[in-house]
Amino acid sequence: MTNLGATPLVEQYFAAVDGEDLGTILTLLTEDCVFTVETHGVRLQGHDAIAGMFTRLWANHAAVRHHGFAHVASPERVASQFQVENTEHDGSVTRKSNCNFFDLRDGRFCRVAVYMSGPNTLDRAG
Repeated sequence: MTNLGATPLVEQYFAAVDGEDLGTILTLLTEDCVFTVETHGVRLQGHDAIAGMFTRLWANHAAVRHHGFAHVASPERVASQFQVENTEHDGSVTRKSNCNFFDLRDGRFCRVAVYMSGPNTLDRAG
């Protein structure tokens, strides 16, 4: 994976998150991917756990939007800083500033580490 090749994968991932496209998200993740929300003590591993998290995110919000990206890439990792807008079911919007680190293995993400401002919107079941 080249530096230029990794950043479009991150943008494809966020487009899939915003478009509620779970199939695309899972194709970008290894089967054993570890997804953490470092600022809130969340650790999920594997497609089932990660899929459940996204299903809850989408059910709990009318829409999610990621924008204003700044990426720094190396051959095996991409750091992405960006803005998040979560539209609540009552129409209000929660804005956050986040940074994610994506580790790559064989052209897919094997680890996603999220650093999130504000309340946690990516949680585990229960």
